[in-house]
Amino acid sequence: MEYVVLLKQVPDLAEDLAIDGDGTGIDREWLSFVASEWDEYALEEALHLRDATGGSVTCLALGVESGDVSELLATCLARGADRVGKVGSFEHGPDSHAAAAAFAEALRGIPHDLVLTGVQAIDDLDGQVGPLVATRLDLPHVSVVTHIAVADGGGAVTVHQEYAGGVVGEFEVMLPAVLGVQTSREAPRYAPVSRVRQLMKTATIEALDGGGGGGGGGSGSGLVIESMAVPTVGRAAEMITGNPAAIADRIAAILAERGIGSGAAR
Repeated sequence: MEYVVLLKQVPDLAEDLAIDGDGTGIDREWLSFVASEWDEYALEEALHLRDATGGSVTCLALGVESGDVSELLATCLARGADRVGKVGSFEHGPDSHAAAAAFAEALRGIPHDLVLTGVQAIDDLDGQVGPLVATRLDLPHVSVVTHIAVADGGGAVTVHQEYAGGVVGEFEVMLPAVLGVQTSREAPRYAPVSRVRQLMKTATIEALDGGGGGGGGGSGSGLVIESMAVPTVGRAAEMITGNPAAIADRIAAILAERGIGSGAAR
């Protein structure tokens, strides 16, 4: 079985985010980037499946100038991936349509039975890369996947898809296929920093053709960000303390100030 995992770098939310000078995006000049959380789940699931069924795991990431794709791919190797590749060349992170086009072009030259990617990413939340890759390659696709089992013979997989209200659907999907992973059966395994640094110096990262020309925005998606702003800070919550009678009096006063319940009180 040949497993391929598609990964994306996203801003590290542990840092303070700022709006750029144009007011249409995040200032990325000094921003740190990390692997998308859902993509890490996809990699962990691929590694488990590879260990159970045999085969190999290939990790692909877009060659975006902002961020450090080499560190991302070295981390994949440190976690157990067999092969890594950098796809295309982009000055800025492309939208989902351009990313899917680049990944699909690269996949045409790579053996793949099962393509896994995160269900979405924190910087767009549109969940479209998986479906768009599947469409370009004319492959079946299932998203919001929470369980994957390879059938005997390796010609199909059984997957669970999560719905609202705790409902789970079970599907049999013929291979090759593309899956959008919501979570993995175990937490993503740890990659020692020393091992990652060593692999950044010694590992082979393949350069794969996936297009890209330095853009990154509006490449076929039809979406244009007109403005972006930091949310307005609202009124802080009031913490009510004291004995039950004092708390009840304060709650009643707050309701009266807002004109709530005054009719019933009368």
